[in-house]
Amino acid sequence: MATPSNDAHACDASVTLAFSILGKRWNGMIIDVLGGGPLSFAALRRAVGGISDAMLSDRLTELAEVDLLTRVVTPGPPVSVTYELTDKAVELLPILEQLGGWARVNLPTPQGR
Repeated sequence: MATPSNDAHACDASVTLAFSILGKRWNGMIIDVLGGGPLSFAALRRAVGGISDAMLSDRLTELAEVDLLTRVVTPGPPVSVTYELTDKAVELLPILEQLGGWARVNLPTPQGR
């Protein structure tokens, strides 16, 4: 266990950068759900639960802009659009699993879940 000191410890810039993306509501859950494989917008919305269409669209755009997911369009008819993780995001999956394991042990379970 780390021992606190009187000296201020500045947050590492890379940690700040990671949490600027992963710390936003829904982003971690979207990545976690897509870890199971590509999904359509509607299937992703159902799997995440509680997210509005507009918010999901915003978060998917944001995650695509930082190269954590891709939008795959398959010509039709009908045209099919799915979202899938990039290799960068796949590297996050073990970290998310560790975080989930830590939460199961150390955080109280919300009522009704």
